[in-house]
Amino acid sequence: MRVLVVEDEARLAQFVRKGLSELSFTVDVVGDGSSALQLARSTPYDLVILDIMLPDIDGFAVCRELRRMKLDVPILMLSARGVVEDRVRGLDSGADDYLTKPFAFSELSARVRALLRRQKLSAFVTLVVSDVTLDPVKRTVYRGKRRIDLSQKEFALLEYLMRNADQVLTRTMIAEHVWDFTWDRLTNVIDVYVNHLRRKLEDEGDLRLIQAVRGVGYVMRTPESHEANP
Repeated sequence: MRVLVVEDEARLAQFVRKGLSELSFTVDVVGDGSSALQLARSTPYDLVILDIMLPDIDGFAVCRELRRMKLDVPILMLSARGVVEDRVRGLDSGADDYLTKPFAFSELSARVRALLRRQKLSAFVTLVVSDVTLDPVKRTVYRGKRRIDLSQKEFALLEYLMRNADQVLTRTMIAEHVWDFTWDRLTNVIDVYVNHLRRKLEDEGDLRLIQAVRGVGYVMRTPESHEANP
């Protein structure tokens, strides 16, 4: 899932980015309102974390513009100002929640989960493709009865493939959603991680679910798709 963090305090922005990245979110960070609006127009986000005090357009104005653009993305406002009037103004501008600085990351992550549950329950539904089961809440993966231990990036890669089963995902799409960078033809990091994931998922005799599409990327095929495309 992709989150936009709009925060001009560099240390705080990196603190939030690091914490959310460890939870397997893809995180974009900008330090001003104009950049936030530009990204929001071109990139579908699952959540926006928006500071009020920004160097150009303040967070209230950014929030109003996002709603004027008919974006129903959840917005969590951050502010060092904890007065009631600011909280009311933020919510009236279209924000869904409000968090006062300083805050514990555990509270931020809990509010993020709550907002996403309201907005997109599918993000928390257990995924099943063939005999592979992935629980995004407990962060567990099983193939049949065998538990599969995955690294953070392997888990994020498998989740992305499973959420888009039977759809061919290009290396560019995978890079943007899992690694948060633009894929460079000179790097084989995606291929390396797919091979790691295959080795963990596929014992001898198991159906190969993750397949390469030559010159394009990868697809995770359901058993029905295997029968239709032998």
